[in-house]
Amino acid sequence: MPVFKIQHVTKYEYERSVKESVNEIRVFPIHNKEQEVLQHDLVITGAPAVYVYNDYWGNRTGLFNLLPAHQELVIDSRLMVRTLTTAGFQDYGPVLKDLEPGINDDLKLLELSTAGMIRSQESILQIIDAVHQPGEGIASIIQRCGKYIFDHFSYTKGITDTETTVDEILEHRGGVCQDFAHIMLQVMRTLQIPGRYVSGYICPNKNGLRGEGATHAWVEAWIPGQGWTGIDPTNNVWVTDNHVKLAVGRNFNDCSPVKGTFKGPSNQSLSVYVSVGYEDGHTFEDTNSFTVKSSVAASAIIEAAQQ
Repeated sequence: MPVFKIQHVTKYEYERSVKESVNEIRVFPIHNKEQEVLQHDLVITGAPAVYVYNDYWGNRTGLFNLLPAHQELVIDSRLMVRTLTTAGFQDYGPVLKDLEPGINDDLKLLELSTAGMIRSQESILQIIDAVHQPGEGIASIIQRCGKYIFDHFSYTKGITDTETTVDEILEHRGGVCQDFAHIMLQVMRTLQIPGRYVSGYICPNKNGLRGEGATHAWVEAWIPGQGWTGIDPTNNVWVTDNHVKLAVGRNFNDCSPVKGTFKGPSNQSLSVYVSVGYEDGHTFEDTNSFTVKSSVAASAIIEAAQQ
């Protein structure tokens, strides 16, 4: 049961003063049977009051408004968490036909098992032909899907962003963790397997997994008798005690760590710093920077990107 110390700093800098920065944040680690939150401290520029509530998907979500004029906004989240998830997963037999009773009785499961409309659905069906064997267990299908994405899509930074569509990812045949998750969710939902997007961190302690130390994304599948079970297609592994979960939802937009608006005619730069400290004293640090131009004088949408 490893313990991780994680610091996640989102920093916005503005060319000119802005005001009334209204933000929605999902940086509160989930506390459940898979992980135990030992400590969480949140420091925000100007110390605004933060209203915390549970959103539609059950995520703890914070809302705050930084009213005074400012040229910098820093959201500094520091947590200590003990992960409890055991390694791996065994397929105990549920097959696709076992999904129907549970889905029909749960509106959210129904929503999470409905695929979005895309132009390249034929490419998704080709993936299904490669990973789905009639009569095979749900977990085996999911595992084959994760391996297919790992083998056939390149892990390449910079070719996608948070607005990239599934059609575009299929065209690139590559991307980063959020893209791998979105492709896998489209496959699962086409098969009517309920799937949800998960945001968080991966803490492999130099095991060579993609996404070490940065914000990360994977998926969870709902399996009858087992509940929500996580798999990481970026690394072709079932979720273990190396994964720390922040939020869940239908896609990235439901789980974005930070998004909001501000008033003022200013361009902005965004940097996201993540530090993961391990029990052996090793610390991994990662920083990503972005420049965002404001084309509207009244406000600009700001959103922290996954890696």
